[in-house]
Amino acid sequence: MSTKQSLVDCVYIATSIRDARFTRTCVASVRRYYPSIPIRLLVGERHQCWLERELRQYWGVETVGIPGGDYGWGFVKLEALFGPPVAPVGERFLMLDPDTVLTGPIFDVWEGSRAPFLVDEEEQTEANMRHLSYDWDQLRRFDPNTRRPEFVFNSGQWFGTAGVLKRDDFSPWVEWTKPRRLRYPQYFFPGEMGVLVYVLNHKVMLEGLAVERRKILCFPPHGMDGLNAEIIANRTGPTRVIHWSGNRKIRQRAMIGADVLAYFEELYFQRVPAGHVRYVFAVCGHYLTLCTLRLGVMAKMRFRITLAYFRKKNPEKQRSASAGQ
Repeated sequence: MSTKQSLVDCVYIATSIRDARFTRTCVASVRRYYPSIPIRLLVGERHQCWLERELRQYWGVETVGIPGGDYGWGFVKLEALFGPPVAPVGERFLMLDPDTVLTGPIFDVWEGSRAPFLVDEEEQTEANMRHLSYDWDQLRRFDPNTRRPEFVFNSGQWFGTAGVLKRDDFSPWVEWTKPRRLRYPQYFFPGEMGVLVYVLNHKVMLEGLAVERRKILCFPPHGMDGLNAEIIANRTGPTRVIHWSGNRKIRQRAMIGADVLAYFEELYFQRVPAGHVRYVFAVCGHYLTLCTLRLGVMAKMRFRITLAYFRKKNPEKQRSASAGQ
């Protein structure tokens, strides 16, 4: 276990109803290295109350008391930046997506740094930088100070400090409705990632904000960095945050690095009473929830297609009736 817990005050996990199974593995991975660090859920959509109770009772996980509702894709993560009521000013935190796991004492990468932010160090082509962040040429029409970013990063894992950035820093680009909306979605990567990359780069280039960049991300489609369940269990691999961003499957066994997910899932259910029974219910609930959500999306799409068809058809009937008269 790392003795460097004081480097970070809190771990936030942004989650929703579709993330229950991943949230468990994420929590188990954090607790393996940091048994007493506060872990808080940022619920950006609906969530299972019974899961929150289970996490609170057996894993010491709290749920942040923010107003309920749909915050949109990833935008709930921004709430931790603005200080109270979510976080006290100056709180240093690690932000995680639920489909992540730690492979070691990741807080250590922030040791010796006074920078209020730390993000993954990535090398991207110019085309990928534009795709993964924002179109700086187009945004210059709205803000002449917009420049090509010095860095981009995946926003599923980053370290931050509450109170350094303000909501007003994002307001020119984000509508604070529910769900949150980008004012110029055609020029930003979807969700909160593009606008977060923009604001941090803007502050770095124009105001001298310090943002550290270190290698922390393991992205399974690009390789597992030699990591697997056995190596993680033996603590002999590199310290990373494995993130299955955009690569989830309903059947977790079909995912790259499935053995790692299974390892932390087993750790999770070893701690809770009647763990095997709870595991069976959790897996069934996982399939049921995702299938129900998928059917709901398909039904909405079918309804919109049907509605558009009749809207298109009715004006033609009206024009025919007018011509007949």
